Amino acid sequence: MEKVEIINNRPVKIWTDNVEETAMSQIRNLTTLPFLFHHLAIMPDVHAGMGMPIGGVLACKNVVIPNAVGVDIGCGMCAVKTSWRVADIPIDVLRKNIMRNIRKRIPLGMAHHNERQDERYMPQGHDIDKLHVVKLQYISAQRQVGTLGGGNHFIELQRDEDGYLWIMIHSGSRNLGKQVGDYYNRLATTLNERWCSVVSADLRLAFLPLRTQEFNDYWAEMQYCVDFALCNRRLMMERIQEVLADALPGIEFEPMINIAHNYAAWEQHYGENVIVHRKGATLAREGVTGIIPGSQGTASYIVEGLGNPESFNSCSHGAGRLMSRTAAINTLSLDDEVKRLDDRGIVHAIRSKRDLEEAAGAYKDIEQVIAFEADLVKVKTRLLPVAVIKG
Repeated sequence: MEKVEIINNRPVKIWTDNVEETAMSQIRNLTTLPFLFHHLAIMPDVHAGMGMPIGGVLACKNVVIPNAVGVDIGCGMCAVKTSWRVADIPIDVLRKNIMRNIRKRIPLGMAHHNERQDERYMPQGHDIDKLHVVKLQYISAQRQVGTLGGGNHFIELQRDEDGYLWIMIHSGSRNLGKQVGDYYNRLATTLNERWCSVVSADLRLAFLPLRTQEFNDYWAEMQYCVDFALCNRRLMMERIQEVLADALPGIEFEPMINIAHNYAAWEQHYGENVIVHRKGATLAREGVTGIIPGSQGTASYIVEGLGNPESFNSCSHGAGRLMSRTAAINTLSLDDEVKRLDDRGIVHAIRSKRDLEEAAGAYKDIEQVIAFEADLVKVKTRLLPVAVIKG
């Protein structure tokens, strides 16, 4: 259940009992925005971001804020249940056939495909000539589609409580989304300075007003990036399914679940049409199926939204960072984190201190995060990791 704080005379509804100070400072900044609508909603995985904290849900009247969406526009999750049970997969097949071939088929980290991917894998129904940044980046984006990216992006093979194998992917719009996000944040910053905006540039929350060409341009390019991120996940999922089909005879796949957690959308709340920014937050409208992943080596959840209006129909997008990447490298024990995964029989790739950036110890307890949002979602399926590939 949420707790309510009044900050700068604005309600802030928070679904956790612990918000670190940098994120809290960003929350205070958000409450000063003159176009903030009704209240601010903060999810249990909250941690500091750029301008707006990750795990924040910001509803605005007639403006869009590029930094309240972020640079990985459309980043999100997808998951597929298979017909094979994990217990029936020999460990050699898992390690040498499946995991090795997934790594061969899908570029990881900063890597892109050597060749441009076919047009059919790209978003359809957009007028590229009207998308300034996308048009400039299009050829490069054809080599990015179907690639994982770095940071906290991952491919994970999992098992549900009945033992069935699942595939889960976390990825976004790659460099295309960053180029779009950076371009329009710079543009908004320049325009806000020209307008002598009351929103200080120090907050990094420059905005684009409704009914301006700049708003329309950003909105169109943002939508393209959301679609591109879905195409990216879909192509990776297709190629993972091909690897599994080669290794596991007769395997069948259920329809893919997909949900984004970095975007802005027009929605109706409290009787008004507003622009809802979800930055590291997931739609949890009543009946909507969502995905809340844990950290490396912990459980992930398939959930169903309860449609809680107090959260603007939202929930967390994951466990949320407990410490920065630098702090994780400097403070976590490599031996302890490797042992944590080895003891659970999880196939992983933690080999060096740098890999501790994405170790389980760097993240909040996913079980506690799920408990904090029991009024936002109900759990449909609990998934445990079998094998992990990190970007």
